[in-house]
Amino acid sequence: MLAAPTSLSSSLSALLIGGCLLAPAAAYGQQAPSEEKIREALETELPEDPAALIAVVGQSPILLGDLMPKIDRRLEMVEKKQGRPLTEEEKKYGRVNMLRGLLQQAIQSKMMGEAFLLKQAGTQDAEKRAEVQKMMHSRARKLFFDNQVPHLLKSLKLSQLTELEAKLREEGTSLNTQQREFVDSMLGRMYLNEMVEQDPSVAVFEIQEYYDQHREEFEQEAQAKWEQLTVRFDRFPTREKAAEALAEMGNEALFGGNMQAVAKKKSQEPFASAGGLHDWTRRGSLVSKVLEDQIFQLPLNKMSPFIEDEDGLHIVRVLDRKEAGIQPISAVQDEVREKIRQRKIRESEDKLLAEMQTKVPVWTIFPEDVQGAMPLGRTAAKTTPQSERR
Repeated sequence: MLAAPTSLSSSLSALLIGGCLLAPAAAYGQQAPSEEKIREALETELPEDPAALIAVVGQSPILLGDLMPKIDRRLEMVEKKQGRPLTEEEKKYGRVNMLRGLLQQAIQSKMMGEAFLLKQAGTQDAEKRAEVQKMMHSRARKLFFDNQVPHLLKSLKLSQLTELEAKLREEGTSLNTQQREFVDSMLGRMYLNEMVEQDPSVAVFEIQEYYDQHREEFEQEAQAKWEQLTVRFDRFPTREKAAEALAEMGNEALFGGNMQAVAKKKSQEPFASAGGLHDWTRRGSLVSKVLEDQIFQLPLNKMSPFIEDEDGLHIVRVLDRKEAGIQPISAVQDEVREKIRQRKIRESEDKLLAEMQTKVPVWTIFPEDVQGAMPLGRTAAKTTPQSERR
């Protein structure tokens, strides 16, 4: 007998918060599942046959076996991470929830691929369309074996396809699945690249408008970057001996002209191996407040006198500083331009995807998850009252 949703809420919340059942997080905002969502998942009847059709996108089928191995592998990983077996209710919730998320992604990917093929075929008849589809899939498969497979072998430190197949099956996938997903992704990306302007123009007034409306994004704390020579008191018998060593370092840097070279050889602070170079560092992040106060008030590009704190003696040369406050538009205009460019691309892609849904028919066992989709007949997932499942 399946437990009541309320008895599952806390355990499922823990799994979600722990990052264990995140595949469909977009649908639920990565929040703890409501009792309604839990009940809906527990009452959903999924097909069991891997060959069961769970969606059709245009002319492309999606089978249960295309997605379920990934889900089962994910559940195994969850059990390992939790250090306990999942209950039947947790497994059921995870399977339904993750299947819905993965199916949405698969449908969108295939929709873009179908739309690309439709555009390539134009108004040609079905036979010509089939020829175009065969040609494009052949090219994509060649790219997969020429580029993607060598990358997979290298990243997994393998040398044979048989080894790769075995490794992929351990992860709940296969070479055929990887190939199919690569082809769908490639055709979809080709469609987006062809239909969406990838470098939209951004006018000066748009940059100014964004800057004015999002000034909080460009606030910065005081920062500095500097070079440093250090001697530690705990490495010398007396303070005087430490001071003599730092004076020797300082003279060598001053007359030799290379403070970083001296720091690499003789300095005694954590950044010595990097030439004593401290890149942009926020005010308030240094342990030594004495050293920090000097760094944020010394003149730029001049070697300081000795600075003493409880750990040792230091010489610094401040290379640059940024004052706290709003960065000027001249300093951030390239960043703003890129933000606007990416926003325009996203908006164009969203518009294209919405138009695509009117051109590529979709049938799925979860029609409520895809705008404009139709239920997939008898194989559609069904929900039954809890009382009938007992």
